[in-house]
Amino acid sequence: MTAILRPRSRGCGRSTTSGRKPLPSRRLSADPPTFDLQSHSLHSDGALEPHGVVLAAAGAGVELLALSDHDTVDGVQQALDAASELGVRVVTAVEISSVDRSMQDLHVLGYLVDHHDSVLRDRLRVWRDDRERRAEAMGAALRELGYELDESEIARRRNEGKPIGRPHLADAVVRHPANAARLQQEGLAERSAFLEAFLIDGKPAFKPRTTPTVSESIAAIHDAGGVAVWAHPFWDVDASPEVLETIDRFREWGLDGVECFYATHTREQTLLVADRCAELGLLTTGSSDFHGPEHRLFSKFRAFSTYGREPSLGPIAA
Repeated sequence: MTAILRPRSRGCGRSTTSGRKPLPSRRLSADPPTFDLQSHSLHSDGALEPHGVVLAAAGAGVELLALSDHDTVDGVQQALDAASELGVRVVTAVEISSVDRSMQDLHVLGYLVDHHDSVLRDRLRVWRDDRERRAEAMGAALRELGYELDESEIARRRNEGKPIGRPHLADAVVRHPANAARLQQEGLAERSAFLEAFLIDGKPAFKPRTTPTVSESIAAIHDAGGVAVWAHPFWDVDASPEVLETIDRFREWGLDGVECFYATHTREQTLLVADRCAELGLLTTGSSDFHGPEHRLFSKFRAFSTYGREPSLGPIAA
């Protein structure tokens, strides 16, 4: 039987084809969902330690949470430990950055993975190493474009074994005082604005990746005992027919669900993908994609709507 998690209480308060999209202008439902199945900590591109993420979720009324750091499960145990103290249920999770055809940065969420599994950890390490080589190439490209990089945070993350991604490169540029006047003049003094201008597919400092593919990510999640969900489809693909075709194609590779309910999805987008998932028997999940309290777009838990549809979380909520 498919498990459904219904709202019970009111909270208390990615390479894209077109770049990061602003939050749609809309009102959320009076009782937003009490599950929130994507969030990020300092182990990837979030602002808080795992305990802080769980604490913020608990304060917002989240009952079912996933800490889904990019390409690492290093923070999962800390989140589980915090959850036991704070009365929040945490499901193990990871968000794997993947490639598909010409799309360089699709994200596949893995829920219920064994975060101690050595094979999964080895695979993630290999993929992070590939991303670090790519980050070094993008850093070199930024220098060629005349920007200085504040290496202190990058060096700290490298010494701690934490991944280095495009948000960290953007931070390194924005924080360096030598770039201040130029960034102000160009209107790029904020991390997300700079990332969109220089570090997404088709922009001057972007460098492509080749691994893992979406099918490899799905297989890795399944091998670790998890279920695979395509994250925020309309964040990565603009055209509705292409989104539906991609869902159909990923399902042939074993995709288990789609993150239909998402902070930037409109009502029309949400209902479109939820209907397709219902036709195909896929799970339908959702999240606010929390990155930290000061993030420009993703700063609040439960900041998304199901637009009246019942989520189908299956084993994630069992």
